[in-house]
Formats: sequence, C-alpha cells, structure tokens
Amino acid sequence: MRIAVVGSGYVGLVAGACFADLGHEVILVDNDEQKLAALNSGQVPIHEKFLPELLSRHRGQRLRFSGNLTEAARSSTAIFVAVGTPPTESGEADLSHVESVAREISGGVDTYKVIVEKSTVPVYTSEWIRKIILRNGVDPAMFDIASNPEFLREGTAVTDFLFPDRIVIGCDNEQSTHVLREIYAPLTDGSYCKRVDAIPKPDRALPAPALIATSTKSAELIKHASNAFLAMKISFINAVACVCESVGADVNQVVHGLGTDSRIGPGFMNPGLGYGGSCFPKDVMAFRSVARECGYEFRLLDEVMRINEEQRQRFLRKVHDALWTLRGKNLAVLGLAFKGGTDDIRESPAIFLVRSLLQEGSRVRAYDPAATERARAVLGDGVTFTGSPYEAAQGADALLILTEWEEFGELDLDRLRAELRYPIVIDGRNLYNPEVMANRGFTYYSVGRPAAHPEGVPTPVLKNGKKA
Repeated sequence: MRIAVVGSGYVGLVAGACFADLGHEVILVDNDEQKLAALNSGQVPIHEKFLPELLSRHRGQRLRFSGNLTEAARSSTAIFVAVGTPPTESGEADLSHVESVAREISGGVDTYKVIVEKSTVPVYTSEWIRKIILRNGVDPAMFDIASNPEFLREGTAVTDFLFPDRIVIGCDNEQSTHVLREIYAPLTDGSYCKRVDAIPKPDRALPAPALIATSTKSAELIKHASNAFLAMKISFINAVACVCESVGADVNQVVHGLGTDSRIGPGFMNPGLGYGGSCFPKDVMAFRSVARECGYEFRLLDEVMRINEEQRQRFLRKVHDALWTLRGKNLAVLGLAFKGGTDDIRESPAIFLVRSLLQEGSRVRAYDPAATERARAVLGDGVTFTGSPYEAAQGADALLILTEWEEFGELDLDRLRAELRYPIVIDGRNLYNPEVMANRGFTYYSVGRPAAHPEGVPTPVLKNGKKA
C-alpha cells in the first residue's frame, strides 16, 4: 500500500521505516529542508536500535523523503499524521501543527484517503480534522479520519512497532477499518516475523499481536489513559520508596512482592528519579486538561505529577546528606538522557539535577553513551563531558548514576574506586546491590533502600535526624 507519514520525529521516522519494512511504499514528509537533506544523505538523526539498518535498507526504494505534503497525500491511500503536539503553558496539547497539516492534506484528496492520527492527541481531535478538511472543500465521501495510537518506547521503538503487544485502530466505518487492517496484516497474520530478513524478535514478543478495533474517540482516549496509568505506576512506586527509606525497608523486595501479583505486574515499577521524556510529562498534563474540559477534576493526576517533581528534589537532598555542602565539590555524573537506550534529553531528570548541582556551585564531569551532544547544547560549558565513566570519575568527591544505561550496571568497581577521590556512589537507578557495594569499599546510597557503608566507616546522621 502507498503510505504517507507526516513528520520525521521519533514516531514518524520509526513508523515510516517500519512500514517500509512491512512491504509498503512510504513517503516521509517534513517541512524541515535540512532534516530532509540529512536523511537523504544517509544520516540518522536519533539514537534508536535497528533504525539505521532499516533506513539503509529502504532509503531510495520503499522509503522516500519529501517536503511536498500535498503531492505525497495525492499519491497515497493512507496518510499518517505524526507531528508534534507540545504542551501549552496551561498544559493542553498544542494542535496547531495538526491543524496546519490537515489544511495542506486537503489539496491532495482526489481519491479516497484514510487520514490517520498517529500523534498523541486529545479526544475530539478527529472531529476537528474532519471539519478542517471539509471547510477546504473536500467531498466527505472521499476521506475518513482514523486514530492509530503508538505505544513505542524510546530505545526499543523499532521492535515495539514490529512486535507490539497490541495494535489499536480507531475507525468509525468499515472502509477505513479495512484499510488499516490491510496495512498491519504482515504483523497480525504472523508473516513478517517468519521472514529471514526480519528485525530480530524480542523474547517477550507474542506470536501475533491482537488488533483492537474501536471507535475513533475510544482510540484517542486509550493512548492518553495508557500513558497516564504508566506514569501513575512510576509515581506510586517512588512514593512507596520514600516510605521504605523512612522505615528501613528494601523497596526492591517490596516491588518483587507487588509485581508477582498478576493483577499488578512488575512493569514500570522501577524506583528512581521519576519519569521524563517527550511523552509522559506532556501526556499526563494533556489528559488532565481533557478531563477538566469535560467537567471532571482528575486530581489523581495532580498527585502523580507532584510526586514526580518531588522525587528529583529528594534525590538532591540525598546528595546533600552524603556530601553536606555542594559548593566546590567535584561530582561525576553518569547519564544525561531521560532513560537508557536513547539520546533524548527532553524532560530528563538527569538534566534537571545537573543544572541544580551547577547552581549550588558544584563542578560536574559527565558521561553518557549517546546523549552528550544534545546535553552539551543545553548545558553549555558549565559541564565537562568525558569519553568514559572512569574518566568522569577521576578525582570526584562522589559518583552519581542518573540514567539506567546497561553499561553503568557493569562497571569495574575496583577501577572505579581507584579513580574516585572518595568512594561514594549515589545511585538514582538502583543498579547495584548495597551489600556488594559496601563490601567493595563504597559508601552507597540508592532509592528506597538503606544506605550501605564499608565496615569501619561511621554511619552519618542525616539532616532529618535519622541515620542512613
């Protein structure tokens, strides 16, 4: 099938490359000429596993790049809209890009088209897209609007797309439903995963994903509700971690006890610095705004956001508890991206904490496997960026782990201790066992677990009067 994907951000670029790998003819549209030139020259603008392979495999063949949306719409049967919906100052989703795309698509509707919301948008957006296109003189029989929310995680977006848990298609008639079923048939019939050139199937993947057909409004709500629920799980376990720290319990043990309950499950219950990235923060705010517009005060989401913000401040207080004053301290930071596996620093807890440390007069040496250049653009010369964890640790008064990159959990602890001025590790991602760290000579702080100290090192009294 001929498909146009509008927007070459995380969602659009991954979707376009994956649709091409399923066998469709794809035109990826963007109005940024520099980005298009970079994509045509073979550059990959984001750090995403398997994406370079797919772009190399299909560029110039099943996957083309264009700046002409009207022409791309005219030559396509399905048009997926994957442009940004950033939050406004009030927390609502800014739909101006979606509206602009709808107007431009109107000029290319000369045969039947299905226009598909791929961006995360509030309920009723489909109705507004239909109104915009009708206002531009398009015959209502020539198009349908559908919703096809994405459930991609940065770092595993390609495998999430090609081996999903479920595919949600929100359509209000059989014709548009048929088009979307055909697009995803290589996944739902299991034929894609049998191909010898298919992207490797992850262990967790189902034999074939469920295809869930809903109304357009239900599909729009499913995406917002899903992200809000996952954010709630993260905030909930971080709140539990605070209680664990107060009573001397181990949050990892609590998580194990909770997560083995089939009604709860272990996913998204990793205590740490809270959620970040381009989706959860804006989607929780947008969902709260949608509820308010409908006359419902979704106060649970207020608390989810409050806990998330407080978690960063609690970690900063933990750094104070370990080091007392921060002015003049040399601190090593591991991780700048909002999560491991990506170079995305949007709403990154690590960036927030680094800025806070700099404001308090600390000197920061930082390392991240993928996000250094993006972080340099926002942090400037205030941070020294290094080429390895051990280089960052040289002469540091403490080491802070802020992102859960796999390599950060596999450090040579003897070498790390030799590089540090003081063997203090403050782990915001719980990558290590406290007892092991103490036995290796480290004073070790983590989230939701008692602090660990080497034998013979006195336990410090914290500012709240409780011992670590």
